[in-house]
Amino acid sequence: MKVLWLCNIMIPAIGEALGLPYSNREGWLTGIYERLKGENNSLIQLGICFPMQEIPEQVHRHCGEGLGFSMEGIRCYPFQEDLTKPEIYDSGLEDRLERILKDFTPDLVHIFGTEFPHALAMVKVYGRPERTLVGLQGICSACAESYLADLPNRVVERRTFRDWLKKDSILQQQEKFRRRGEQEREILKRTGHVTGRTAFDKREAAACNPKAVYHQMNETMRQPFYTGEWEVEKSIPYRIFLSQGDYPLKGFHYVLRALPYLLDIYPQACVCVAGNSVVEYTSWKDKIKISSYGKYLLELIRKHKLEEHVKILGRLSAEEMKEQLLKCSIFICPSSLENSPNSLAEAMLLGVPVAASRTGGIPSLLEEKKEGMLFTPGNVQELTRAVLYLWQKPKEAVRMAEAGRLRAVRLYDGEKNYWRMLEIYSKIVEGEGNS
Repeated sequence: MKVLWLCNIMIPAIGEALGLPYSNREGWLTGIYERLKGENNSLIQLGICFPMQEIPEQVHRHCGEGLGFSMEGIRCYPFQEDLTKPEIYDSGLEDRLERILKDFTPDLVHIFGTEFPHALAMVKVYGRPERTLVGLQGICSACAESYLADLPNRVVERRTFRDWLKKDSILQQQEKFRRRGEQEREILKRTGHVTGRTAFDKREAAACNPKAVYHQMNETMRQPFYTGEWEVEKSIPYRIFLSQGDYPLKGFHYVLRALPYLLDIYPQACVCVAGNSVVEYTSWKDKIKISSYGKYLLELIRKHKLEEHVKILGRLSAEEMKEQLLKCSIFICPSSLENSPNSLAEAMLLGVPVAASRTGGIPSLLEEKKEGMLFTPGNVQELTRAVLYLWQKPKEAVRMAEAGRLRAVRLYDGEKNYWRMLEIYSKIVEGEGNS
């Protein structure tokens, strides 16, 4: 069976082999790659195509006169795409992907995600919906509707110098999600099969294309999160960890609004946030670069005197993320919308007490007060009560964390997920068409 993957990034295993910088954003693909690589694999002949902003010279050398290169029995196809503007469709991608299809001649194309124009280009040029499988990740159209995340109008309508220069105000960011959502709907209308993990993504897929077959398939997380376990004695009391907070949808501002109430009871409470800092405002360069959302976060920090209680950690590797999760007393996912956030899954795998917004696909991942706490997205009072419940009832927090860990071990079992993927591939190629 010849299967061609279309990924959103160069997967880490390929980046490591080529000596190129790579993103860990979809590091779970490496686990599947490791299972499929090798000349002796009799189940699948795998091809992987992936976008690059610019194709460096060492990649050109590997490709030689051809479109791609072979590595450990797998055919790799880099192609150029402007990844900074995913809301703009590039028809030139159709020619690039068509040449890859002719070179590899797949029995099935598996597209991981609907967020980029290359996914739409692929379903157009492949033209075989019955042999096309699209893996749902975030749902762009739904994200657009929730993007503003209860921000004050003055913040939404404000444009800093950076926002004006980059044409990237909050409203423009929302519009970009809307455009991506339009592409996403066209992708789903042109495919015959989708994979998903939650009641939310199943509903969204059916609303877009009721004829597409929905296949339940969980993802496998990054390998470091399958070892180690959170222990209350080794955690830092009243330390909250967030995996991201650099744009409104992720809900960092909700946590900052809740923090003063938590500090009234626990003055040592603090929030640690992974990812890029959008609140730097010391040098003139910082002031030029700050966004309206970053300025709003900074206003909240200053208004409530939170400077000593908020730490921006920067980009973290998987091992560094794991270290922060094991240190914290609670992980919060405060997003206004999520489908199945990997950060929540990774926290649950480690047995960290979690509190998350009752939104999108999250209720499919944990049961309230059994495996974690849920709160209405944007409801700062409920968020505060959820955190206090976990802090003030430590035995309950530990019980829920352990139950969450056991559920996550079942959901994100790499072995089961690998064989489930092969089962889906076989059914599609054999024409059975049922999940």
